[in-house]
Amino acid sequence: MASVRVLVGTVAGAVLLPLLAVPAHADSPTAPTADLAGLRGVLRSALAQGAPGSMARIDDRGTVYRVAAGVADRGTKRAMGDADRFRIGSVTKTFTAVVLLQLVDEKKLRLDAPVDRYLPGLLPDRRITVRHVLSHRSGLYDYTNDMFARTVPGFEAVRKKVFTPRELVNLSLRRPRTNAPGAVYSYSNTNFVVAGMLVEKLTGNPVGTEYRKRIIEPLKLRDTFYVHPGMKIPGRHARGYLTPDRSGAPLVDATEQTVSWAQSAGALISSTRDLNTFLSALLGGRLTSAAQLAQMERWAPAGTGQAYGLGLRRRDLSCGVSVYGHTGAVQGFYTYAFASKDGKRSLAAVANTSNNGTVLNTMLRTLDSAFCGKSAKAPRGRAPMERHEDVAPGVALD
Repeated sequence: MASVRVLVGTVAGAVLLPLLAVPAHADSPTAPTADLAGLRGVLRSALAQGAPGSMARIDDRGTVYRVAAGVADRGTKRAMGDADRFRIGSVTKTFTAVVLLQLVDEKKLRLDAPVDRYLPGLLPDRRITVRHVLSHRSGLYDYTNDMFARTVPGFEAVRKKVFTPRELVNLSLRRPRTNAPGAVYSYSNTNFVVAGMLVEKLTGNPVGTEYRKRIIEPLKLRDTFYVHPGMKIPGRHARGYLTPDRSGAPLVDATEQTVSWAQSAGALISSTRDLNTFLSALLGGRLTSAAQLAQMERWAPAGTGQAYGLGLRRRDLSCGVSVYGHTGAVQGFYTYAFASKDGKRSLAAVANTSNNGTVLNTMLRTLDSAFCGKSAKAPRGRAPMERHEDVAPGVALD
């Protein structure tokens, strides 16, 4: 059986306590205590299903729970740990949305203005607004459906490639739009490539500079980087392993890549600590005005048990609790990053594999363990399959 390591401590304290230590605060009567045994079981299951390693971190009003299993590096067998950085995939979208909402606060952008006002001639339909882009209701086709129709060959074709954002948008525009602007939610990485272009046009800076100035430095995020078009993850990090389409084929080490195919839709690097800090700050009202956070939380249906706002996803858990954040699937990594409505409890969880729908669905259960505790209900029958959001997201969403 794979070893699972559990540590409990305080944010400021250097001493880590055993699993059975009493947390430093009393939970709210309406907030069940996190189920760490259940969390360990989820991580074990992910390993049994093909993930080399997995880990999760819960930050809860000053108390930190860290759980890890398996290895960060299949070559050296180094254990997965809380200090490991990783590619966060589409969790990047929430960072991008925050930057744009800050620009709304600064009166430099209007959510209901057409994208064409700021990026003339980029899109073929002037009815597509900034809000449509941030809520995945633009109808713009997701170019990654074609790019990664064959998982490993598709990845190897773009691993070292550097795209301009306009090239990615043009790949989308070769295909018919999926619906009329504003009609329905239809997930597309194209939307957040456009969002990144808006950031750069309105600020005159690269999107990575704006992440750093507006989010990374103010929150003192020490593990969060936008290195595009660089290929390496700086510092200590987990290696990411891509599962081939052919059953039984060996995993492909996908750690080093430009992620130029995603950019502002999915190229950020971070850690479980930084993701929890980010979401707690966002939902706690420290990154945008209350008015713009309310805009992010204007929900549209987005599949069973979930809804989508502006770069922010809501998930309704088995115990009736709703949590807020984003998921990410980039070659080699699956990430779940969610927090409570007030941001006071947050979870970041990652498995260092991808293109493995079983692992993706298993890692979803970390949310129940973190936010429902032992009151989480076991799934009945066949659970709806999670979609591979960043990589070939044309997989049907139930």
